[in-house]
This record gives sequence, C-alpha cells and structure tokens, in this order.
Amino acid sequence: MNPCVFIIFSLLYLHLELSFANQLVINKCSNERDALLHFKSHLQDSNDSDHLPTWRADKHDCCTWEGVTCNNQTGRVTKLNLSGYNLEGEISHSLANLSYLNNLYLSGNSFNGTIPTFIGSMTQLRYLDLSDNDFEGIIPRSVSSLTKLRALRLNLNNLNGTIPRSIGLLTELRYLDLSYNSLYGTIPPEFGNLTNLEILVVSYAGRCRVENLDWLSHLFHMEILYMDGISLASQNHWVNVVLSIPKLFTLSLKECELSKVMYPYSSFLNSSSSLISLVLGNNNLTSSMYHWMFPLTSNKLQYLCLSDNMLDGIPKYLGNLSSLENLILDNNSAMIEFPVFLNNLSDEIRTLKNLFYLDISNNGILDTVHQDFWDMWPSQLRYLNLSSNSISGKAPDLSSAFDNNSVIDLSSNNFYGPISNVSSTVASLNLSRNKFYGGISFLCQIVHGNLSFLDLSHNFLSGQLPDCFWHFKELKVLNLGHNNLSGRLPPSIGSLIQLEALYLYENNFSGELPFSIKNCTSLTSLILWDNKFSGNVPVWIGENLSGLYVLILRSNNFFGTIPLQLCRLADLQILDLSINNLHGSIPSCLNNLTSMVQERFLPTQNVHPYIFMWFYSDGIRISFKDKYVDNAIIEWQGDEREFSSNLRLLKMIDLSSNNLTGQIPYEITNLYELVSLNLSNNALLGEIPWNIDQMKKLLTLDLSRNNFSGGIPSSMSGMTFLNHLDVSYNSLSGRIPSSTQLQSFPPSRYDGNAELCGPPLTKKCLGDEESQATSVNDKSEGDGEDIDEFWGWFYIGGVTGFVTGFWIACSALLLNRRGRHFFFFTFMIASKIGFM
Repeated sequence: MNPCVFIIFSLLYLHLELSFANQLVINKCSNERDALLHFKSHLQDSNDSDHLPTWRADKHDCCTWEGVTCNNQTGRVTKLNLSGYNLEGEISHSLANLSYLNNLYLSGNSFNGTIPTFIGSMTQLRYLDLSDNDFEGIIPRSVSSLTKLRALRLNLNNLNGTIPRSIGLLTELRYLDLSYNSLYGTIPPEFGNLTNLEILVVSYAGRCRVENLDWLSHLFHMEILYMDGISLASQNHWVNVVLSIPKLFTLSLKECELSKVMYPYSSFLNSSSSLISLVLGNNNLTSSMYHWMFPLTSNKLQYLCLSDNMLDGIPKYLGNLSSLENLILDNNSAMIEFPVFLNNLSDEIRTLKNLFYLDISNNGILDTVHQDFWDMWPSQLRYLNLSSNSISGKAPDLSSAFDNNSVIDLSSNNFYGPISNVSSTVASLNLSRNKFYGGISFLCQIVHGNLSFLDLSHNFLSGQLPDCFWHFKELKVLNLGHNNLSGRLPPSIGSLIQLEALYLYENNFSGELPFSIKNCTSLTSLILWDNKFSGNVPVWIGENLSGLYVLILRSNNFFGTIPLQLCRLADLQILDLSINNLHGSIPSCLNNLTSMVQERFLPTQNVHPYIFMWFYSDGIRISFKDKYVDNAIIEWQGDEREFSSNLRLLKMIDLSSNNLTGQIPYEITNLYELVSLNLSNNALLGEIPWNIDQMKKLLTLDLSRNNFSGGIPSSMSGMTFLNHLDVSYNSLSGRIPSSTQLQSFPPSRYDGNAELCGPPLTKKCLGDEESQATSVNDKSEGDGEDIDEFWGWFYIGGVTGFVTGFWIACSALLLNRRGRHFFFFTFMIASKIGFM
C-alpha cells in the first residue's frame, strides 16, 4: 500500500477511535453525572466555599471529578470518597442511581437527617463509611440488604434506637463500628453470625447492654474488640468467652463495671493467650479484685492499661511480661492512701527490656529517686510520665535514656537543681511545677527541630533566654511563666512560626517586644502579664496576629495610646491591658471585635492538640495523642482566679489602672456578648451610656475611680445577670434605679458619689418619705464568697449560648479523656479496612 494512503487511513481510524471513545465516556457517564450533580445540589459547604468545584455539568467525564473513581474498562463510577469535605445537608436519593458503586466514604462531614432507607438498594457496596457526621434517627433495617458489605462504619453520629438484629445477615462483614452514638437495648446475639468479623467497635454506643456473651465465641476471626462503656456486671464468664477467641490481640473494656464481676481464680492471661493489647481502665478495680489477672504469664502482651482504677500498689510479677512495651497505671486513686515507693517499682520493671512507654502519673508516689533509676533504661524510652506525684531528687540527666521523638513529663513533683542535659530529639518536655533553678541554656541542646511542647513554668529558673529558638520550627506551646527570668526577648523567638500559645507571665522580662514576633502568625494566646515590658503596645499585634483570642499585657510598663489595629482581632475574647501607663481615649472601633458582639463558640480555640507517631520495622504505627489546654489568671471581681477549660467561654475587656481620658464610646454597648468590663482607675468622664443595658450578659461592671457624672441610667435596672457592680468614687448624682440587682450590692459600691441617693444608701432622695432606708443584707457582698455567681451562671443556665457552649465543651473534654491514651495498632486497623 502506498505509504501516504496508509498514513491517511491510520489518521482517519485514530480520529474515529477517539470520537467513539469520547462518545463512550459521555454515554457511560451521563446518567451517573446527572446523579452526582443532583446529589451535590442538595448539599452546601459548611464554610460557604465550593469544595466540589470540579463537579460541573460542562465537564462531561465525571470520572475526572474530585473524589470520584471509575472502572478503567467500563467507565462506571465505583468509588465515591468525600471524607472530610465539610459538606452539609441530606443524602440525595440520586445516589441510588450509582448502581456500580462499591465504596462510599462520606465520613468527617456534617450530613444530617436520617440515614436514608434507599441505602439498602445499593447492593454492590462493599465499604460504607458514614462516620463522624450528624445523622440521627434509627439505623435502617434495609442495611441488611447489603450482603456484600465488608466494612460498615456508623460511629460518631447521633443515632438512636436499637441495633437491628438483621445486621447479623451481613456475613461478609470484616469491620463493624457503631461507637459513640445514642443507641440502646441489647447488643444482638445475631452478631455471632458475623463469622468473618475481624474488628468490632461498640464503645460508648449509648445505653447498650449485653445479656449473653456466648455469641463472641463464634467469631473465630476476631482480632480487635472495643466494648468500652458496655456493662459486663452480669457476665461472670466473660473471661472464658474472650479466651475462646483464638486470634484476638486487642481488647479494650474501659468503664465496663468489672469490679462487680465475680472473677475466676484461674489466670486470665497465660502463655497460650494471643492478646497483645489489654485495656481495663476505669473499672474501680482494687488489688483484691485483679488476682484473676496475675500472675501474668503471657509472653505476647505488649500494651497493658490499668489506669483510673483503685489499685493500692504497683502490680507484682510485671517482670513475667517479657514483651511488655507499654505500661499505663495513671490515676489509681487508692495509691494516694498507701504510699508507693518508686524504687520498689524499679525492681519490677528492670527486667522489661522492651519497655518504651511508662505512665505512672497521679498515683501519690512518695519517694526520692536516685541516678540508678534513670540508668536502668535501655536508651529506648519514648514516653515517660511521672507527673502529679510527690517525687523528689536532683534534676536527672534526660539526654541518654530517651529515643527519638520522646515525650517527657515530670511536672508537679519536687525535683530540684539545675537542668543541664536533655535529649536533643525530645518532642514534648514538661518540667513545670517543680523546684528547678538556674539558667535554661540547655534549650540549645535540642537541635533536631522535633520539639512541639515546652513547659518550664512555676519553677525558680533565672537568667536570660538563649537566642537559639530558630531550632524549634514545630513548637506549638511555650510556657515559661512564673520564674525569675529576665532581660530582653531574643529576636529568634520570632522563628516560632507554628507557635500557638506564648506564656511569659510573672517574670522580669524588660524592653520592647521584638518586632520579629509578628512572624508568629499562628498565635492564639499571648499572655505576658506581670513583667517589665515597655514601649508602645505594638500595632503589629493587630495587623499580623489575626488569630488571637487571648491578649493579656497586664502589669507592665507599656505607654502610649491603645492602637486602633487591635480592633481587627475578630476572634479576640479576652483583652487585658490593665495596670500600664496608657493614655488617650478608648477606641470606638472596639465594636469590631466580632467575638464580643456575636454569639460564637469555637470549642477547640483554647485546646492545642499534639500527636506523636512512632514507626517500627514491621510496619506497625503507634500514635500518642494529647492536648494542652490554655490557662490564665484573670482579675475577676476583685480577686485573681485561674481559668482553664472554661477560658474560651469568657469574654472580657479590662483597661483599668491606666491614664485613659474621654468618654465611654457609645459603640462599646454593642458588645452584646461581653461578660466583664473593667474601666476603673482612669480619668474617664461624661455620663454612663444610657443604653448600657444592651450588654445583657454582663456579670461584672467596674467603673469606679473615674470622673463620671450624671445619673445611673434607669435602664440598668434590667441588667438581671449583673452580680458585681462598682461605680464608687465618681461624681454621679440622682436616685439609684430600683431593681433587685442594684439594691443588692453593698453601699460601698456607691461610695464617693456625694449626690447619689436612695437604697442601698442611707441618704434619702428629695421627696422620699421620712423612713430609714432599708439596709440590704451584705451576705457575700456580691463577690460570691459563699456561692461563685460566675460558676452558678454557667451551671444553672442564665444565658442559652453560654450554657450550650459549656455542655458542648464538657462533652468534648469527656470524649477526649476517654481517648487520651494510645490508639494502639491503628496502622493495622486502617490497613485492614482500606481507610488510609
């Protein structure tokens, strides 16, 4: 054939092939594209941005859309993965048109409503993940039609009702997770039909119970079982049932009321046990109750957690656990009543050559440790927590016993002496609340950039800060408060680009704040009170540190005016510039502090989580999760009080004890969410704003020792939550408005206003009948000496927003407490279900 003719025919054939292929894609994806677009139309992005920008009608090949995977041969959609896309809304029925869908991952969103019953028609599904959403209602029984399902995750929702017995029909299931819901009733014995099940998680699924555990003995392939929060008080034979599961290597039974079970006298663990991880925390176990577990003879056990019990001594025979790597005995309250000696523990753990994680915190241990305690470690410790005991001894050498990325917590003990050596690869170091002294030049030894948390507060450390902070690119929390440190802050502190919280309070630091701190744009808390810092309040705080929610510069030597740039801090909830040398007027733009105007609740705002992961040659990944909660000493109603987990609920402005002049700007009354306002000890003048009652959530208002004139606004009689008012030593006049609140304060709160009259003052107003003014009982003088009104306000429920926020915060903290230790063998769990 003529070469030219061959080329022409080849090009023509290629053109036809491409045209046919394009048409095939359009034809094969047309119905599914419409279904996906219809699904998207029922959703909205939780932050008002389009998280599915590639899902467009003009893009015919839906196989190229984000989160969509198709079969290479057929072009049909087989996988939809929208996990963590921050989507809101209900699941559209159009998903049922994806008839070839095998994998549906929608976790980590805000899908709401009920789980649709049509889900049962998607019979090709093998993996269904609806976890971590806002689904409510019951688990539809139609789920039992998904007979090919291998993984079903419905955890972290608001599901209620009973667990359908029909789930027992899903005989192909390998992984089932129903944890953290509001289910009730019996865990169905039909679960025993799930003979292929490898992972079962029903922890804190609600008010679920078990009537009989015999069904567990049928799960021959079970490897991981989490039943935390499920009462086993009536299951005397649960040990035998568990031992009948031949492949079980991870068992977690926290808060299962095991102290109410009559245990067999035979040893729970023996050489034939396959268990690698055992968690029995928070079961009120005492020494007389855990005899069934000892002597431990298993040579496979690597993780043992007996925390939050009532053990009155360190368990004996630990040395028999030759493979033990993780030992967690924290918060055993009975140990506080029976002194425990750390050196006795040394004899037990000295033979544990593989130990790398030890937590014996908060156990009332009373002992002096010597160097041999530290010398016995085989230089592989990754986690050591001795905190909240009464351990004393010289500052140990923390450089040799620790492996890479180590976590060291010796806080709240009686260690003393200078700190000289620390591990160069430490990731978290907490030596706070001890008696350490000397300088902190040892920080320059930490050169590998892994440090993410450093707390040296409440010691006797002195000297200047070393200029080597450029090493700490990962540092999130730096707390050096309550020491004797002095001098100027080094410029390298501006290298802490990941820093979220900086605490330098109660030291002797001086000079201006380094300009380089403006580079710390991740800061949310800047607490510098009680130092000798000087200069103007930097404008770059408002320009660059836009994420601040706490700014405390109290008790320093700052001068000049309050910079208008601070009004740009939309998330600011605590502004304390008191006891400085500031002058000028109060900025009227303070009403731009959005968090003080709008009801906003950011539950993680003052929580700084940090995660450490350790990898092993056999592919196992161990992760440790913890958090640091902001705390601050706040001047509250005349007293200093410490706020911590409730700090994010506080919204306050304190500009007291400065040289401020002018009037209170009327715009300040737009701060509807403000809880405390303190403008005392200034030179302010004019009248109290007549519409101050708009600040309905005010608990504390202190305007004392100024030059205010005129009357107390009558509208203040409607400020029913006000429990601390001080307007003394001004030039106010007229009658004190009548209300339950205003007459309940002691007369001293109105002293120094010669023209004020009416109760609770004895001075009668013009026209009053001649009768002695009723004296109001001082009781707690409004200060809350008998009952803390601030706490009462949160618990009793005066304001819906704060009450809701409080309980959400408490729930979040409880949830976190349950999971604050290892999520052991998370790598193996993830790899089994393909959710990496």
